[in-house]
Amino acid sequence: MNLQSFGISIKTFIKDDNGLTIVEYAVAGGLITLGAVAAFITLGGNVSTAITSLGCAVQGKTC
Repeated sequence: MNLQSFGISIKTFIKDDNGLTIVEYAVAGGLITLGAVAAFITLGGNVSTAITSLGCAVQGKTC
């Protein structure tokens, strides 16, 4: 491989955007995962509070 064909290969590699698409999907997937984890953490706390309140109400107590 001579220097000229090496330069053409580098230019072709730089112009190729298929790798960028994969990275974009990975970043989007990571953001969706973080959003889902945050939602589950928040929902879990709210559900725990609601169950505690229901348990207190059934026993006739205030919590």
